[in-house]
Amino acid sequence: MSERTQPPFRADHVGSFLRPAKLKEARARSQRNAIPADELKQIEDEAIRDIVKIQEDLGFKSVTDGEFRRNQWHLDFIQQITNVKVVEAQIKVHFHTHEGDIEVAPPGIRVVGKVGRPHGIFVEHFKQLKAMAHAMPKMTIPSPSILHFRGGRDAIDKTAYPEMQDFYTDLARVYSEEVRDLAAAGCRYLQIDETNFAYLCDPTLRQQVRDNIHEDPDKLPHTYAKLLNGAIADKPKDMAVCIHICRGNNQSAWVAEGGYDPVAEVLFNEVDVTGFFLEYDDERSGGFEPLRFMPKGKIAVLGLVTTKAGKLETKDEIKRRIDEATKFLPLEQLALSPQCGFSSTIEGNKLTVEQEIAKLKLVVDVARDVWGTT
Repeated sequence: MSERTQPPFRADHVGSFLRPAKLKEARARSQRNAIPADELKQIEDEAIRDIVKIQEDLGFKSVTDGEFRRNQWHLDFIQQITNVKVVEAQIKVHFHTHEGDIEVAPPGIRVVGKVGRPHGIFVEHFKQLKAMAHAMPKMTIPSPSILHFRGGRDAIDKTAYPEMQDFYTDLARVYSEEVRDLAAAGCRYLQIDETNFAYLCDPTLRQQVRDNIHEDPDKLPHTYAKLLNGAIADKPKDMAVCIHICRGNNQSAWVAEGGYDPVAEVLFNEVDVTGFFLEYDDERSGGFEPLRFMPKGKIAVLGLVTTKAGKLETKDEIKRRIDEATKFLPLEQLALSPQCGFSSTIEGNKLTVEQEIAKLKLVVDVARDVWGTT
């Protein structure tokens, strides 16, 4: 099998990793103003150097900073957009775990005026990662669709945006400015973490879309595809952009269930990206049949190794599932990764660092066996 010299790679990962205890303690102290910002940054730098080395030593061709400079995968980014406010939870969300359901009240998001980008958001994070890495540095950012999906039309100021199309245009511009500056800093691998396409696969959540934000769940994927394309429209040709379709990831709990069938045709064909990180770690993810909609030239990165639990999968079961996927998409268009990040929030999922590393090593080892390369 030919080696991939551009991302996504045969062995890849979603990007967030378990925070070291020292880093979590330092961030908690920083939030109490108990340590200065430069001391927190020094501890972050140390932890990032360590996680970059782990990724490189395992054989990954791309590395992230583990999202170690964030508390959460999304809020640290979107709350820096002008006139985006994080507010107290308005609703409770049902998260699922292997032990049973739990209720979580996530922060709400409100757009209270015209959105803008007063400064680079994660550009400095990328520059610092690039300076530490030998492998290709990958930056992860949350999808712009979050600013709509969390509250719909009612969460977006009607005076600033009497027409929703103007909101989507401005939001795409904010993201395109960030992508432009990331590219200028040398970023050639960008991952957009997108939960809402996955939520639109869940029958219960699709009904909530109708009831709570008064949108048609069949039309919304087209709207979000246009928004995503606008966000990356000005990227350089040699920048690879991938999307991770996430069903939710909070301390080993998830939100959405259901296969990709309701969104696959729109997602794979209307969103102009290189590859898709797809969760396929258990029965809640559905079958591989939706892969038949993947056009030539795009890559499906199969998330067959769970980050939700510490038990290690076997090589044979991962290889068997890759073989099942080839019934719908050629092996040349497939790659392998863990199903999600290991720590979308600072608390992290319910496994140890040693289990995390074992799962990452399994991804690399299987990729070498199946494709002959990482």
